[in-house]
Amino acid sequence: MNNQEIVAKLWGLCNVLRDDGITYHQYLSELTYLLFLKMMKETGQEERLPEGNRWDDLTSKQGLELKTFYRQLLLDLGTKGTGSVAQIYGNAQTHIDEPMNLRKIIVNIDALDWYSARHEGLGNLYEGLLEKNASEVKSGAGQYFTPRPLIDAMVELMDPKPGERCNDPACGTFGFMIAADAHVKARTDDYFDLSENEANFQRTQAFTGCELVADTHRLALMNALLHGISGNIVLGDTLSQQGEKLKGYDVVLANPPFGTKKGGERPSRSDFTFPTGNKQLNFLQHIYRSLVPGGRAAVVLPDNVLFQDGDGQKVRADLMNKCNLHTILRLPTGIFYAAGVKTNVLFFQRGTTDKGNTKKVWYYDLRTNMENFGKRTPFTRTHFDGFVEAYRADERAAHADERWASFTRQEIEQRSDSLDLGLIADSSLAGTADLPDPKELATAAIDELEVVVDELKELLRLLEINEK
Repeated sequence: MNNQEIVAKLWGLCNVLRDDGITYHQYLSELTYLLFLKMMKETGQEERLPEGNRWDDLTSKQGLELKTFYRQLLLDLGTKGTGSVAQIYGNAQTHIDEPMNLRKIIVNIDALDWYSARHEGLGNLYEGLLEKNASEVKSGAGQYFTPRPLIDAMVELMDPKPGERCNDPACGTFGFMIAADAHVKARTDDYFDLSENEANFQRTQAFTGCELVADTHRLALMNALLHGISGNIVLGDTLSQQGEKLKGYDVVLANPPFGTKKGGERPSRSDFTFPTGNKQLNFLQHIYRSLVPGGRAAVVLPDNVLFQDGDGQKVRADLMNKCNLHTILRLPTGIFYAAGVKTNVLFFQRGTTDKGNTKKVWYYDLRTNMENFGKRTPFTRTHFDGFVEAYRADERAAHADERWASFTRQEIEQRSDSLDLGLIADSSLAGTADLPDPKELATAAIDELEVVVDELKELLRLLEINEK
């Protein structure tokens, strides 16, 4: 049994909990609590757990005794555990009310092919579960889930190196840093080419992050642990005063949350020159301020960041002064699970001074005249091949690709510092003025209807449970 089959089997157990009214996200948290115990046993690390709170202690119980013991176990691991154990189980609580359901999940986890799972990598297994959760529209977790092909392309082009400090200020389940760690490992023979001190730095200091939501922070800790990473993952708000300490990074990779703070509230930081209610603009300010001179970043941002007036214009001008904003990738729609989200990746490097670092911005249009991506047409790493080739071209101006174009800083300034540029002519609009592509509209409408239907089914199921 391979990891993909194990993931499918574990995810299928969610049906066991349907009558308990457990959501997908709650189920993933429950799985995290149980899988951690089992994986500690499988990897011979149970000495990290307090005596009497280990996998075999759990499997020996049944009925109400099991339910009572499990609740106490979660409390004990959160209060008596140390290090990552205490963090993963901090304030943990179970939503499983029926002992038979809990027992069934434990028995099924125990019966999995753990030899194959260890061979393929327990971290890969857990990432498969995280991606499965994101792909379930009813879970709500994947609205802005960063697709793996996009993560891999961004990491490849940022090319993190041994000894560099990498960070994600809105790290979610730590996907960017996991990929960055894999990138460095692949180029150092799993760190065997490094000295003992260098390898220890990679494991304990090279990859860090910050996550606002406690349950997601828990998943990030588990993901990092299973990949052999023990770098600091802060539970907190990057846009608060806590975020002022998050700086000094060589590489930042991020897909910050979209939207505005409730009520238009501004961030509680004293170091932002242009505080605003727009989260993306605040994250963008944080990121370029957090870089060391020469530090580089790749950040996913929605279209409005490119053209918003007022604070948006000021932040863009500040970014182009302090950094060399050398490349913008216009991403296609449909690659995120939320239908119709239009995004871009901004690639920039912090200058050694704070003035005039951007001379020219190169654009690659991966949006116009592209397939309608979605559940039926998956987005893959090969779709980035043209962009990667253009990005790495020795002489960018000589690289022939209709999607590849540049604008000087002066041209951008004449457009009130709007960066909403670089899109090529849309062949589907030829002769139809500015009418949208009917096929694209139909595909988006179908995707949105499927989400609504799934949400209605879930609502009906919860109503039936309440009536019982």
